[in-house]
Amino acid sequence: MWLRGLGFVAGLAAVLLTTSAQAAEKIKLGVIGGAEEEIAEVAKKVAATKGLDVQLVAFSDYVLPNVALDNGELDANAFQHKPYLDAQIKAHGYHIVPIGFTIVEPIGLYSKKIKAIDQLPEGAKIGIPNDPSNGSRALTLLAAKGLISIKEDKVRSPSVLDISGNPKALKFVELDAAQLPRSLDDFDAAVINTNYALEGGLNPQKDVLIQEPRQNNPYGNFIAVREKDKDKPVFKILVAAYQSKEVETFIETRFKGAILPAW
Repeated sequence: MWLRGLGFVAGLAAVLLTTSAQAAEKIKLGVIGGAEEEIAEVAKKVAATKGLDVQLVAFSDYVLPNVALDNGELDANAFQHKPYLDAQIKAHGYHIVPIGFTIVEPIGLYSKKIKAIDQLPEGAKIGIPNDPSNGSRALTLLAAKGLISIKEDKVRSPSVLDISGNPKALKFVELDAAQLPRSLDDFDAAVINTNYALEGGLNPQKDVLIQEPRQNNPYGNFIAVREKDKDKPVFKILVAAYQSKEVETFIETRFKGAILPAW
């Protein structure tokens, strides 16, 4: 009887372990490698304390994370802002929606040839991202500092073709955003996203010539999911993990203002 009792207890323990393993939720989250992946690692640890196993998948460009989310290879991604997602939806018909803000990375103009914006020469060669949303973001930054002007009906999402004034006759070269830090020597200056600036050894606080405002910045990044999945409980856990005190403290300590919480 005692042995049978032991067998029952062992069997019950096995059932409980199996049930617990089955109950553990797992999701795949796409992020950009580097600084954003570091932040995601902290959010992953917080999510684990809430019973959510977040498996990170790192990418090196901005195109593939939405492709992978749309085709089901990912459950969510955390790398983009609303203007970028809007442009991707328009181009590809994705049914992807934002569910919670993560970080904001003010984009900036960098150079290895000049130390101040007033040193920018006539006919300077300027590198900007070649995707529509970050390209327009770059041009908006330059226009805000008086380097160019934009046609009045295009100020919300300008392209190079929408430049109406260019007093220094700046020459714009559009390049994949990830390539700009590596190609900085080829330009007089380049507008670079913060994550790629950090990866390229640039300091967004010391090396930047001009930069987007840190407060009320419309380019906050967020977690995105397929529209049909937006109300799943696991994603509420994920958003809460990203917007936790642990992540906020890590961002402030690790990046010292170069990257900011967006929630």
